Amino acid sequence: MYESILNHPNSLFGQFERLRREIDDLFGVSGLPSSIRSVAPGTVPAVNVGRTPSSVEIYAFAPGLDASKIGVTLDRGVLRISGERASGIPANDPKVQVYTRERATGSFTRAISLPEDVDSSQVNANYRDGVLHVSIARHESAQPKRITVQ
Repeated sequence: MYESILNHPNSLFGQFERLRREIDDLFGVSGLPSSIRSVAPGTVPAVNVGRTPSSVEIYAFAPGLDASKIGVTLDRGVLRISGERASGIPANDPKVQVYTRERATGSFTRAISLPEDVDSSQVNANYRDGVLHVSIARHESAQPKRITVQ
């Protein structure tokens, strides 16, 4: 069904998908797997999200941040990670000439939709070696149960 929506000539989603493909071609990223819901390459911080039978695991790759300036909130099934990355280059030094800036600087916020079975009262967040790891327990009712056959 999804493909038929995208391929319909009057579909707004189809028009967006065609535009995304044209932009990907323009910037040389065609052929990479993507989805209409994916974020652009280079979005800061990059995240990996997965789940185990008992938890949802989020890893945000954000080196060079002060852990005390990282914000993590969970509200209505959306996890928000926010912070700020300083440039590391003196801002008002006339002796410093900047030739290129490849590292993203400034404030950032990432919002990640979570499954409905997460338990917002059981969340742990740790920042180590530039990686923020957030672990959110899943409700016990979401846990797989072994049924004994009699």
